Amino acid sequence: MKPLWSLLYCASLLLSDARATYHLSAGDPQLIAAQSYAQTRNNGRPPTRTLNPAKTDSQCRSRPLDLVFIIDSSRSVRPGEFEKVKIFLADMVDTLDVGTDATRVAVVNYASTVKIEFLLKDHFNKPDLKKAITRIEPLAAGTMTGLAIKTAVNEAFTEQSGSRPRSRKISKVAIIVTDGRPQDQVEEVSAAARASGIEIYAVGVDRADMRSLQQMASIPLDDHVFYVETYGVIEKLTSKFRETLCEVKVEVVQVDPCKCEARLAFQKQTQAAIQQLTAKLADVSGRIERLENMVGRV
Repeated sequence: MKPLWSLLYCASLLLSDARATYHLSAGDPQLIAAQSYAQTRNNGRPPTRTLNPAKTDSQCRSRPLDLVFIIDSSRSVRPGEFEKVKIFLADMVDTLDVGTDATRVAVVNYASTVKIEFLLKDHFNKPDLKKAITRIEPLAAGTMTGLAIKTAVNEAFTEQSGSRPRSRKISKVAIIVTDGRPQDQVEEVSAAARASGIEIYAVGVDRADMRSLQQMASIPLDDHVFYVETYGVIEKLTSKFRETLCEVKVEVVQVDPCKCEARLAFQKQTQAAIQQLTAKLADVSGRIERLENMVGRV
């Protein structure tokens, strides 16, 4: 009997490891917990503000970034709410060390169409960046988030547009702000963007679809997915991003999608094999128990 119980113990360990692989499945509390940040800590209403291009704030000098904001300006975003988004962008610019050899910033605006408002190579100081932000106008209609991400990858995160060569080891970051459900596919294009070395943060507002935010964002999701109930409190995320983007991080390691798919396939095969083995062991255990009962009656 001892070898049997040892085998059962090993199988249970392998099964637990295989199940751990799927901790990002839909409905997992860890996925939904990302939205609690605003609900538990950001319920206050900030004072009314307007965007002042001349005003500057504290900054972080820990690491340079190639930072691209991808902002939703579809019909559901009212003019006053869009101004809140622009103030959020300006606040974010204030927190960063902006410059040619420091952090570079670009903005991609989208609705049913996509418009690159300015590129990473266009502005290298805060006043110019904030003036460019004040000139952004909503596009209205549609929510083609997948197209916006693809455009950012192909046109904003390129050396021709001001993104620095991979040899410079500059972190590439995209921050997506949206209040709706994408009208196109975001999962595959987001996976391709992450595989190319882009770290994605997804900020959902009001009616934003949490599942889509999770599909777009990098992992761990708790660190890359945020939710606020209204545009009126989106500015409060600035302090959270200040903590996150000002940290000194290790180099982003490129992941070969083929290796990931092969590993996932292996893990699924392993899980299936463990399930079959568990069923067989249960059957064997049942037979042994019946034999023991028969022996006991003799």
